[in-house]
Amino acid sequence: ILSVIIYSVSCVLGILGNGLVIAIITLKMKKSVNAVWFLNLAVADFLFNIFLPINIAYTAMSYHWIFGTVMCKLNSFLLILNMYTSVLLLTTISFDRYVSVVFPVWSQNHRSTNLAYGVCVVIWTVGIVMSCPSLVFRDTAQTRSSVICFSNFSLSRNESYRGLALMRHRTVNITRFLAGYILPITIITFCYVAIVFNLRRNRLAKSKKPFKIIVTIIVTFFLCWSPYHLLNLLETVPDAVPWSVFEIFIPLTTALAASNSCMNPVLYVFMGQDFKKFKVTLLSRLVNALSEETGHSSIVHRSFSKISSMTE
Repeated sequence: ILSVIIYSVSCVLGILGNGLVIAIITLKMKKSVNAVWFLNLAVADFLFNIFLPINIAYTAMSYHWIFGTVMCKLNSFLLILNMYTSVLLLTTISFDRYVSVVFPVWSQNHRSTNLAYGVCVVIWTVGIVMSCPSLVFRDTAQTRSSVICFSNFSLSRNESYRGLALMRHRTVNITRFLAGYILPITIITFCYVAIVFNLRRNRLAKSKKPFKIIVTIIVTFFLCWSPYHLLNLLETVPDAVPWSVFEIFIPLTTALAASNSCMNPVLYVFMGQDFKKFKVTLLSRLVNALSEETGHSSIVHRSFSKISSMTE
C-alpha cells in the first residue's frame, strides 16, 4: 500500500510539476546554459512520470503483470534511464559551477547554450546505452497464480545457467552502483569543495543563494537513490541478507527512487525567494526559483572582473 501511495503522489506531482517547469523554461525564460540543464532534468523526470501509472497498477494488483514483455522491458528501462540522465546532469551542473568559479576566464569565453545542448546529447546517449541491460534482461514469466516482470539474467529457464546469471547480475548492479552513484557523488563532492575553497579564498559570494537549490536537489537525489543502490548491491551477494528482506524492501526502495522524479519542481517552489509571500502565484515562484539558479553567473562575472583588474 505504501508503495502505491508513493507512486501515485509521484505520478501526479511529477506530471504537473515537471510539465509546468518544461513550459516555463520553454516559453517564459531567457535561453541560458542553466535553463538547458534544468529543462533536460525536467524532461527526464517527465518521461518517467508518464509511465508511472503502469507501476501503480502492477503494485496494486499484487505484482501481477498484465502489460506484456515489451512494456516490462520499457518500464524498467525508463527508470534506469531517468537515474542515469539525472545523475549525469547533476554531475555536469556541478562541474559547470566548478569551472565557472575556478576558471572564470575560460568559462566567460567558451560557456554557451550550444555547448550545453551538445553535452546534453552526449548525456542522453550515454544514459540510453547504460540502460540497455533492462531491454535485454527484463522478462515476464508465469507463476502459479500470476505473471511477474523480473530480471532474467540467464536469458533461459534452464537452471544450469545459474552461475552465468549471477555473474551478469553482479556486473549490471555493480556497474550501476559505480557509474550511477559512487563516481558521480565523488565528482560532485570534489566540485563543491573546490568551489567553497575558491570563494572563501577570494572572499567572493557571501550569499549562499546561488547554490542553495542545486545543492538541495543533489542531496535529495542521493537520499532517494541510496537505499535502491545499496539493496541492489546486497542482492548480488548470495545469502548476505534473508530473501524476505528483499521481498519487503526492494518495492519500497524502488518507489522511493521513483519519487525523486517529482521532487525538483517541489524544491523550486519551496526554496524560491518568494515562497513566504503567499500572494505570489505558483508560476511566479517557479520562475523566481529557476531564475535564482541562473544567478550564480554573477559570481562568475565578479570573479572575472577581479582577475581582470589584477592582470591590468
